[in-house]
Amino acid sequence: MLSWAILFLVVAIVAAILGFGGIAGTAAGVAQLLFVVFVILFIASLILGRRPNL
Repeated sequence: MLSWAILFLVVAIVAAILGFGGIAGTAAGVAQLLFVVFVILFIASLILGRRPNL
């Protein structure tokens, strides 16, 4: 998921350089959303993955 966020960030940067403001804004928003979801899932896996084996 982090790779998708980085991909959308690169697309947003390229679109911004070329002057496509709407596409750049949308791609940046998607990248931000994917990054937040990645961080939430990462923290959840750290917390839930540390259970002792019974």
